[in-house]
Order: sequence, then C-alpha cells, then structure tokens
Amino acid sequence: MSTEQFEVVIVGAGFGGMGAAIELKKLGYDDIVVLDREDDLGGTWHVNRYPGLAVDIPSTTYSYWFEPNPNWSRLFATGSELKGYAEHVADKYDVRRHMRFNTTVQSARWDEEAQRWQVSLSDGTTLSARYLITATGFLSQPHTPDIPGIAGFDGKVVHTTAWDDSHDFHGRRVGMIGTGATAVQLIPELAKTVGALTVYQRTPIWVAPKLDFGISPAVQRLFARMPLAQRGLRYVTDGLLGFMTFVGILNFPYFRRLSIGAMDLCKIHRFISIRDKELRAKLTPSYDIGCKRPSWSNDYYRSFTKPNVHLETVGIERVDPDGIVTTDGRKTEIDTLVLATGFDMWEANFPAIEIVGRNGRNLGKWWRENRFQAYQGVSVPAFPNFLSLASPYAFCGLSFFNTMEYQMRHMGRLFGEVQRRNATTFEVTEAANTRFLDDMTKRLDRTVFYAGQCAGSRSYYFNPSGEATLLRPTTVRNAVREGARFPLDDYEIA
Repeated sequence: MSTEQFEVVIVGAGFGGMGAAIELKKLGYDDIVVLDREDDLGGTWHVNRYPGLAVDIPSTTYSYWFEPNPNWSRLFATGSELKGYAEHVADKYDVRRHMRFNTTVQSARWDEEAQRWQVSLSDGTTLSARYLITATGFLSQPHTPDIPGIAGFDGKVVHTTAWDDSHDFHGRRVGMIGTGATAVQLIPELAKTVGALTVYQRTPIWVAPKLDFGISPAVQRLFARMPLAQRGLRYVTDGLLGFMTFVGILNFPYFRRLSIGAMDLCKIHRFISIRDKELRAKLTPSYDIGCKRPSWSNDYYRSFTKPNVHLETVGIERVDPDGIVTTDGRKTEIDTLVLATGFDMWEANFPAIEIVGRNGRNLGKWWRENRFQAYQGVSVPAFPNFLSLASPYAFCGLSFFNTMEYQMRHMGRLFGEVQRRNATTFEVTEAANTRFLDDMTKRLDRTVFYAGQCAGSRSYYFNPSGEATLLRPTTVRNAVREGARFPLDDYEIA
C-alpha cells in the first residue's frame, strides 16, 4: 500500500485544528489533511453533550476574533450553539473538505532522510507530511478513576465525555464522582429528575454567581447589521477577563486583597444559597481562588439543599456491584454511576500521541526527564517542522480562543518566513527555547500558583513534578505581540 503524501497533517478537528487550517490556507497551503478520531468536527463541543453543558466564559470572548457570531442566544452559550458555531466556521472557511473522521493517530516519527513526518494510524496505514501540527486540545483524554471494584459495577456507568442520551435518569438512584467545572453544570440538571443523587466530592470548587442573560433576536439582528456593536461588547468581556487574570493569577502578591474579595463574594453566594453551616463548610475550598479553574453558577449550591441530593466528602473505599462504599464503611446503593472525573491531563495528554523527533528524541519521555517546556507554547527543539498547539505554557488567558489567536499569528509569521526563503524545514533553537523557559519560570514566581496557597487544590494546572506549566504566565496582549514579533532567528530555517 502506497503512503499518502501531504504538505501538512493536522491532528484534531476542534477549534484549534480548524484555526491552524484556516491560517495555513490563508498562506496558500491547500494540501492539508485534518485527522480526528471522532465522527464529526468540534472537538470538546462534539464529544461533550451532558445536560447543562455551556461555555464558562462569555460567548463574545469564546470565539474567533475574525469570525464574531451575532447569533448567540445567551451571554454564556450552550454546548449545542458552540457545536453549531464550529460547523459554521468549518464551512465558511472551507476546511471541512480537508477533514477525515473516525481516524485515530497512534504516533508520528521524523524521517531524517526524507525530511518528512511519518504519521501512523490505528488501521495500520501511514501518512507522510512535510509539516505536522497537533491540535489535540488540553482536555481530550477522559479520566476513569482507579477505584477498586468500579469495573464490576452492575448498573449503568456514564462518563460525562460519553453521555448516553438514551439512558433515562428519571427516578434513578445516582452516584456521581467529581465536583469540578463539569459537575457544577450537571448536578443542577440531574437534581431535577433523579430519585436520589449522592455526590462524592474530593476537592470543593470556588463557585461565583453567574451574570447570565438571554440575547434577544433584536439584539442579534443589531449585531449582524452592526458588527462594531458586538465588537464593543467583546471589548468589555475581554477586558474583564483580562483584568481577572492579571490581578488574580499573574500578579497575585500585589492584588491579594482583590482575590480575598473574590473569595468573599463566593462565600456570600454560598451563604445565601445554603443555610446549613455544616454543609457550607464541606463546600468551602481551603485553597486560594485561581489555584484551579473556578466556576460560575446560580443553582449549584442550591442543588445541595434539595431533599434528593446528598453531598459525601468521605473518601471512597470501593465500588460494589450495587453501590459505593466509603472509607468509614457506609454503603450507598445506586443503579447509575456518573463519572465527572475530568481528563488525564499530564499522563495521557502531553503529548496525546507518541511523537519521535530528530535523533530518536521521544517527546513525552524528554518532557518528563527535562521539564515540560515549549518555545512560545508551540515549538520544541529537535522536532523539526512540528508545532504542538496543546503544549506546556500554551494556554493563555481564560479563553481557548486567546490561545488560538496568538498561535495563529505565530504560524503566520513562521510559515510566511519559510515561504519567503523558499525553505522546507524549520526548528526552534535550543538557545531560544531555554531563554523562553527561563522567562516563564521567573514569571511564575508571582502567580497565584506559587505565591498563593494552592496546597490541596489538586489542580490540573500543575504537572506531576509540581510545576504550574499549563498556563502561559503572561497577558494575552503579551502573547499576541510575541506571536507576531518573535525573532525569526529563534528558528533555524533551511
């Protein structure tokens, strides 16, 4: 079987992969294939379909800056609207025709002799590409907790990333493990229909009141006719999120009083919703806000005051065929187990596939032995013609689209220079990578992750070595500026 040849292989058909394809097509690249293991585009907004799913920042900010959507029905749009937006973008910018679904990439290896990437698929075939871009997202590998007996549970098991719409939850006795951002959205919805819901909490989450409102058709028409009006709203939401990031995360020691004020707001919200002092205490985090991603909800806390909802904070010892047994010996019988246990962030996602670069350097192994690092959050030395959009120090601000904005600019500058020189390879230098890593390490010292009280937060922002290397500790403005102006001699282009 002959190996298919492409100029560019992009792994992932979510917003990251689509953004990369759009930028490359703008530069004239058309021999592109976008591979995704799912059966449709949209990434996390295709995979996740659980009740209550919605974006957790204003929709005006959670969208491509070059493609505003005037049709959001709410300030915090639902998951189905985000999925629809992804389909709209794919069609408008002609990237759908480059996509192949139900295609799982297992590994990629740099062929030094051919100066190309050999990309191995699960069906045994291989694709060859001049350039490789991985856009597998930060939250792409679902985590199933390693709890004794969980595989022997006789009832229905539903992970939030594989929601079963055919399962009737009405009147069910449900056990739910996890109280992260997904649970904050899901618990109020389940509480409306189930007979009994027992929520097993390991770490409480900071939850602030949610200022959400519907956007009327008249306003939607205004946004469509006058895009500057929507740009103005985006300017406000971008500014608010940028301010929150700047004072609450990036410069924590200088604005600690504001972080305390934010925690006080969450406490007031909790007090108004829950009058039971003991229950409030169980739902109160012991770490500073910002150590892990906080959430917004007007009905999460109130859900625990319902007679059919019970919060369990004692650890789980095992799962029996008919229920869950806690470490103090108590057993709760259930017929449905919901896993809101998030994702294998570091162990399975960095990288999401095996990638072997120059001289046999294995990216996952190298990261774990030499610290997690990536120049400007996209490039790694000894990995020519390769960009990873879900890398250490990549995520910027509170919106994934902030990340995509500066990464697309980086791609435009880099590939534009490759074209200008009529070159075929690029590779970031060791010196540039080290300089960037040193800068990020220094900036982290004044973030909430290092200057705040994060012990006990169990935050996925921290890698297994305890370094907070997920987020880029700079403003969005800084990331965008460097994406457009980074020194071209930081790369060896030939």
